[in-house]
Amino acid sequence: MSPQVIFIIIVAIVVADFLFKSRLDYLNLKNLSEKLPAELSDMYDHEQYRKSQQYERVNIRFGLMTGIFNLLLILLMLFTDGFNTVNNMAAGVSGHPILQPLIFFMILALALDLLNTPFSVYHTFVIEQKFGFNRITPKLYVTDKLKNWILSAIIGGGVMALVIWFYLLTTTFFWIWTWALASGFMLLMISFYSSLIVPLFNKQQPLEEGELKQSITRHAEQAGFHIDNIYTIDGSKRSTKANAYFSGMGRKKRIVLYDTLVKELSTDEIVAVLLHEIGHYKKKHIIYSMILSILQAGIMLFILSLFISNAALSQALGAEHASFHVGLIAFGILYGPISVVIGLIMNVSSRRCEYQADAFAAHHNMKKELIGALKKLSIANLSNLTPHPLYVFFHYSHPTLLQRIKKLTGR
Repeated sequence: MSPQVIFIIIVAIVVADFLFKSRLDYLNLKNLSEKLPAELSDMYDHEQYRKSQQYERVNIRFGLMTGIFNLLLILLMLFTDGFNTVNNMAAGVSGHPILQPLIFFMILALALDLLNTPFSVYHTFVIEQKFGFNRITPKLYVTDKLKNWILSAIIGGGVMALVIWFYLLTTTFFWIWTWALASGFMLLMISFYSSLIVPLFNKQQPLEEGELKQSITRHAEQAGFHIDNIYTIDGSKRSTKANAYFSGMGRKKRIVLYDTLVKELSTDEIVAVLLHEIGHYKKKHIIYSMILSILQAGIMLFILSLFISNAALSQALGAEHASFHVGLIAFGILYGPISVVIGLIMNVSSRRCEYQADAFAAHHNMKKELIGALKKLSIANLSNLTPHPLYVFFHYSHPTLLQRIKKLTGR
């Protein structure tokens, strides 16, 4: 296949992806209903419900604006050989076979982040502020961004350097070594993310002794789950939105509660949420999800290995010769449709797991409390209660609130 044909396919994929996502957003916008479903009629008064819909409208329109900007940006890069220009800039700094690709990706990542920073600032300090969510200060925002840059350079740069090294050593079979690296990295993040990465951004501390901890421990033991590590995290310093999550494996497993969650929910409702999270662990969803992610990575890397050495891939983006890093950009775009299909499979699997985790909490006599917690969390986050089914199918890793309540109540 010639570079010109590949270029046309790349442009078509980029434009089609934007149009498809915009169509889904439009359907979601049109599906907003002024009338609450009967099962959710006790959640909002008229003014609160109007606010939740307004929040959804604002975010959809803002997403369209940022989508158009990024579409024009990628098309500009494609039609002006922008990627090759960046490649030449990197080559001007270093011709080393590992350093040059790292500089190439660093320039692209930094430029993209800086160009999108005004949108991020507007979303955080205007939209989120307007609807009462934002708690982050400008100083903390800048500090977070600097930390993210440093982590990306250290972790992302380190991983990329190893991948390039594998390619230089083995060429066609580099995907096997890269797959092993990716699998190990996933296991490392699952086991240590909460204890190594999270403390760089948030303060975690053991849950204080008292009614909540006693209730959590008691119900967890009854569910056949022993947990020593229960932490709270100061999520409120960035947002009023509430959350909780389960992380780690074996002795490293821990439950983390956002302080906003502790504030919003009653003790029994928090216990119900945690029983849901324990359900994921008991049903082996974490292991299942990890296996799927590893298989997904393996499929992608194998396909990549079949095409990455083809000079036409790099030439389609303006490079004169075969280039691993320029070809990787082209492949990433071409892989987009396959990624969508795999993402659909992952979402279907994830929604099934969520139903099972809900059922686990209900089985331990927490159905009413879980429903109450889900409603409160939806209110606190101004969640869209009437998303379009097609939007849910493509984007939601969790069932909608209404779907979960119907499943729990057998309606």
